[in-house]
Amino acid sequence: MLSAFAQAFRTPDLRRKLLFTLFIMALFRAGTFIPTPGVSMHNINLCMAQSDGAGLLDLVNLFSGGALMQLSIFALGIMPYITASIIIQLLRVVVPRFEDLHKEGQAGQAKLTQYTRYLTIFLSVMQSTGFISLAHSGRMFNGCSEKIIPNDSTWTFIIMIIVMTAGTSVIMWLAELITSNGIGNGMSLLIFTSIIARLPAQLFNIATTDQNGIFKVLLIIALMGLITLAIVFVEQAMRRVPVQYAKRMVGSRMYGGTTTYIPIKINMSGVIPVIFSTSILAMPVMIANFGDPHSRWVQVIQRYFHQQSAIYLLIDALLIIFFAFFYTQITFDPVEVADNMKKYGGFVPGVRAGRPTAELLAYIINRITTAGSLYLVLVAMIPVLALIPMGISQQQLPFGGTSLLIIVGVGLQTVMEVNSQLRQHHYEGFLR
Repeated sequence: MLSAFAQAFRTPDLRRKLLFTLFIMALFRAGTFIPTPGVSMHNINLCMAQSDGAGLLDLVNLFSGGALMQLSIFALGIMPYITASIIIQLLRVVVPRFEDLHKEGQAGQAKLTQYTRYLTIFLSVMQSTGFISLAHSGRMFNGCSEKIIPNDSTWTFIIMIIVMTAGTSVIMWLAELITSNGIGNGMSLLIFTSIIARLPAQLFNIATTDQNGIFKVLLIIALMGLITLAIVFVEQAMRRVPVQYAKRMVGSRMYGGTTTYIPIKINMSGVIPVIFSTSILAMPVMIANFGDPHSRWVQVIQRYFHQQSAIYLLIDALLIIFFAFFYTQITFDPVEVADNMKKYGGFVPGVRAGRPTAELLAYIINRITTAGSLYLVLVAMIPVLALIPMGISQQQLPFGGTSLLIIVGVGLQTVMEVNSQLRQHHYEGFLR
């Protein structure tokens, strides 16, 4: 492993890409500590010390690397870009124009990327307005009476919205720079950076402030190691559907006659169902933050919509399963795959081309997605259920399952890309 890293840095082209990626990641982390104009960092630090947690705002705080709770220029993180990308993908199902652009190749993808950027800016304005209003009302930090935004002028709020929106635009640009000039997917690597950066501080906080903290930290590390092994095993697993291509003459040349396979991963939807589910369950809590604390509906939401509630966990599991099937159906269309195979003379041995092949692929996808959705539920639930007996709140170690899914998934993707480039230079790769 270490020799492979050394060999990678000895390759000039690969070394340049790795150093560029590390530089952008460091620049992203530096931006999370620059406060937005008009924010009192002194009062924020007091509120963070007094508060009993940020609730389900931890989803956004997780992807921003802790920048949201500090109201920095990168407070929104990469979440508006993620949300915009997901919305554009979902619109392909209901908007024929988007589906046509998707099929047009590079030119169509460039147009969809442009739409994603516009939607990201719009969502950034909306989210920054909501979070600034939440901070100004004193409800971002539970139990804190300090005034985070001392100046109540409208001009101050407008400047804060512009700065936060511009910060999201810079993050989007940095992610695209990594994708085009660095190693790996830029958006995934920035999320990876945010999660990894917070983990040591959270473990240190548990070890120093909690009774038997060191013992609990060791248990958490052991649990993370076991879950990581399970994630690696499942993420690498796939069902290979054999495909054979018939021989055909094109001019004076013979084509086809080869045998290949369609790789169908157990978890084709990735971490998207977990993020979708958590985002939806966060909406009632966000709405309740603006309501009267003495109202009955606000009290019901606060009582049942937290991550140690059985009702919350049940709804979360059902939503994860639903979105796993929903997102898989969007990203993998059995009819389209079967038509493309038929067009180029491909067929599954023993199955007729066309509709029978599509039915076979749909049957395989449904069975595999069932296992993949249950796997996502287990990975998302086990860390939460394991932290309850140890008396560790979700605010101390937020989204353990989601964090590990992202960390391991991005790590595997990046390692495989580095490995492929090492093979091009005739070097021994990371994976054997």
